[in-house]
Parts: sequence; structure tokens; C-alpha cells
Amino acid sequence: MLSNISKPKFPPTVSPLGDFQMDELERKMEPNFEQTLQEGKLYRQINALIVAHLRDYNLTQAARAVASATMTSFEVEVPPYRLLDLVAKGLAVEKDEKLRGGVPSAAFLDSGAVMNVAYGSTPVPRTVAIDFGAVHDTKGSSKAFPKHETRHVSEHKNIARCARFSLDGRFVATGSLDMSIKLFEISKIKQMMLPDANTRDGPVRPVIRTFYDHIQQLQPINDLDFHPQSPVLISGAKDHTIKFFDFSKTVAKRAFRVIQDTHNVRSVSFHPSGDFLLAGTDHPVAHLYDVNTFQCYLSANVQDLGISASINQVRYSSNGGMYVTASKDGAIRLWDGVTANCVRSIVGAHGTVEAISASFTKDQRFVLSCGKDSSVKLWEIGTGKLVKQYLGAAHTQLRCQAVFNDTQEFVLSIDDQSNEIVVWDALTAEIVARLPSNHIGAPRWLDHSPTEAAFVSCGGDRSVRFWKEIL
Repeated sequence: MLSNISKPKFPPTVSPLGDFQMDELERKMEPNFEQTLQEGKLYRQINALIVAHLRDYNLTQAARAVASATMTSFEVEVPPYRLLDLVAKGLAVEKDEKLRGGVPSAAFLDSGAVMNVAYGSTPVPRTVAIDFGAVHDTKGSSKAFPKHETRHVSEHKNIARCARFSLDGRFVATGSLDMSIKLFEISKIKQMMLPDANTRDGPVRPVIRTFYDHIQQLQPINDLDFHPQSPVLISGAKDHTIKFFDFSKTVAKRAFRVIQDTHNVRSVSFHPSGDFLLAGTDHPVAHLYDVNTFQCYLSANVQDLGISASINQVRYSSNGGMYVTASKDGAIRLWDGVTANCVRSIVGAHGTVEAISASFTKDQRFVLSCGKDSSVKLWEIGTGKLVKQYLGAAHTQLRCQAVFNDTQEFVLSIDDQSNEIVVWDALTAEIVARLPSNHIGAPRWLDHSPTEAAFVSCGGDRSVRFWKEIL
């Protein structure tokens, strides 16, 4: 049964110090001039962060009150959502310190063989500073999309329905109507694509794990996600389950833990801490799970929200401060990542047809959505304003998604009528490439690597194709 709790304890608060502890702390911190100067600077920085945070969330009255009380400029220049970033990083460091000594970051992991290379150590991605909120004279300024090569890397026994890269870009997983999940190692795919790959020590096999554990109910895999720190892959399926697979074990083919939901699980997303996950289901409100206790939380009474449509996709922002849902009623909804309350509804974002995907930009100021009205749209979170619209790719029948490339210079989606992968310049919204998909029939899904110029497509022809920039 689902617990109907309005404000889950997420994340936990810090207990206050007692009087004895405060006395001890004060004795250890005898003030001196240099320390006083440093503390004053720190206080000013904290005040600036608080003012900017309230201002960025359009809490203008509160921001002005804090600015006045602390003698801080209301127009203080702080990178967007900097306070949330710092808090998220601080909590991550605190968690790592508690787990120092080789203990897995996820308490739910059982013991077993571990991978040779530490999972979750994210390489420095290629970065390009793009401000979608700035006014640009974009006429004739579209960038050329680099040429890509593609290779068939594997296939399922039935339709390949979804794909997901790990945050470190080292793995990609695909899920199918045949109830199987394939896990690929990117380095082996690249080795496979070399001209002399199969003349050395036999053929290169990029599939390093195949999982079968939804087969009892004969229901397809809908979505996948990787734990941010531990070698764990989760799947959401039509059999109402979320299953946890430990891919550090070479012989494991079945899940080591299972969440039994009450609805068809359409989408899954890990919180950046790895301690929580969201499930988008046929229920109109995302289900928030504690991955250690499996306790489920709902944001509020469904009737109070006035929402009745199923969720097609749910995704966390990069620091977990927000999450977004794309629903069958065509709406995009933004939710507070701590209270799980809906903070903005963009009703009719895709008219009366389904909104099928939604995800955040890296700066967490915008959301990219895709709908069955054959449009891809960019929305400003603070105002709910439509900033850009990417047109020219037909997707009215199949479930697909629109994604940024790793530098957010380009947007990619699928044209299910022309059987092409369509690429837009993210700033000008002009089509800069139409790539023949090389699938028999239109692809069903694509996902881009978060760390390099590479993406994967999969489709109704059961095949999985890997694409990478030709250097």
C-alpha cells in the first residue's frame, strides 16, 4: 500500500547541537582577528546565495526582505541555483565521509564480485556555455552537426523499446518487449567499430551482461536508469515492478531486489544521491521510493491536485532540487525535489496529445519536452514561458524522446515518418542534419552520452545501433 505523506523526510535535517556541545565548540574556536574576517566573508557569501536562491525561484518579496535585513544587494550576481549545487555537493561529501573505508555507497547492495574500475567516477565532459535565456541574433548562425558513423552492435528478440547511458558514459543499457535487458560497455563498442577489430583475438562482444527477470509476467521493459555511485541498474516494467540488477557480478542474470508497485511502471529516475528514486506510472502522481527501506511517498491527495493522466516520463534535475513529469494529458509539471509538491504546471504544453518526454538543461533553468504533436519545446522553469520550439520531425504514433547532445549545442529526436534522426541547432532551432536511421522502420528510442559525442538508437527492427562522431 502506498503511504500518503505530504512531506517525506527527504533529505534528512541536521540535529541541533546541545548546550554542552556548544560550550565545547566555543572553547575550540577562540576568536581571532583573521578568523573574524573570514567568518564575515563567509556570512556575506551565504547571504548572497540565499538572496539569489529566493530570487531565482521568483520569491521576490522574500528575497528583498533577506537582502534588506542582511544589507545584501538584491541584484547580487550568483550563478543560477548555486546554493542548491553547493548543498547537494556538501551532502555527497558528508555521505562519502561516512562511507569511507570501502563500504558501498548504497546500503542495499549485497556482497559479491566488484568491477575492476571504480564505477561512478565521471570523466570531465566537454563543456560549452550556452545561455538559452539570453537574447541572440541567431540568423545564419547555426552550427554544423559533426559527421557520425554508426554500427549495428546487437539486437533483441523483439522490439527494443528504451535505452539509457550511465552518468559516467562508460555503459549503456537497452530494454525490450522480449523482457530482456542488455548492458553494453562503450569501450568495447568502440573497439568493435575499429577496421581490424575482428582480426585480432576473435570477434569483440560489447554486450557484457544480459538480464532476464521480467519474464514471469511476460511484460515489456519501459525504462532504465543507473545508480549514480554503485554498479546497479534498475528497470521499470509493465508488470508493476522496479527491479535492481547488480552488474558488478558477471554471472548475475536476475534482480537482487524488487519493488512491487501498484501500477504499470512507465519511467524511473534515481535521485543524484542514489538514496531515492522516482517512478512514473499509470498513477497521475510520481511515486517516490526510499531505496533502502522501499517506503513509498506521495506528494498529496490526487484529488487536490486535479490530475488524472498517466505519467510517460519522470526525470530528476542534476542536483535533485526538482523533478519533471511528462503526462498523457499533454502537460509538463515541475515538482519540488524536497517536498514533492507541484510548483508549476504547464497545461497543454503539447496541446491535447501526449507529452512523452521531459528533461532538464544542465543549469536547471529550462526543460526540454517532446510530444505527439510533432514538436520539441524548451521551457523556462521560473516563468513557464516557451523559449524555443524545434519543428520538422513527425512523431505522432510512437513513444520517443528528445535529448540534448553532451554539450547542449544540439537537440536530437526521431522522425517516425521519414525514418530519420533529426538534429537541430539548440540556439537557432534550425534543422542542421537529417540522419538516415539505418533501422528497418523508424527507431523507437534514442539516448545521448552525457560525456562525449556519441548516442544510441534502437527500434522495432529489434536492433541496437551505436553512433559516434568521426574524428
